Amino acid sequence: MRQTSTDYAVSQQNGEDDVLKIRLRREGSRNHPFFRIVVSDSRRTPRGPMVDILGHYDPKTTPQTVKVDLEKYDGWLGKGAQPSDTVRTLVGQIKKAGTA
Repeated sequence: MRQTSTDYAVSQQNGEDDVLKIRLRREGSRNHPFFRIVVSDSRRTPRGPMVDILGHYDPKTTPQTVKVDLEKYDGWLGKGAQPSDTVRTLVGQIKKAGTA
């Protein structure tokens, strides 16, 4: 059974050691990748089940396309999710530019 975001928040409050990561998940076909920015359990593979989709990143467009729901992103940070270095850099660029 797939856990919802509420289930993860409750399990963290109960002291369980679910470690949520905000990371990139590769989608698309060979030689035409794009990435979803997702929240998932760090003990699972990046291709495993995800808890929430926060946005997407397309490195093949010129300029690169990055769309992130910053309210959801900040909400998951508040729940204890840890962003990967790449996601932290991409979101930092968005916040610096002032667009989402």
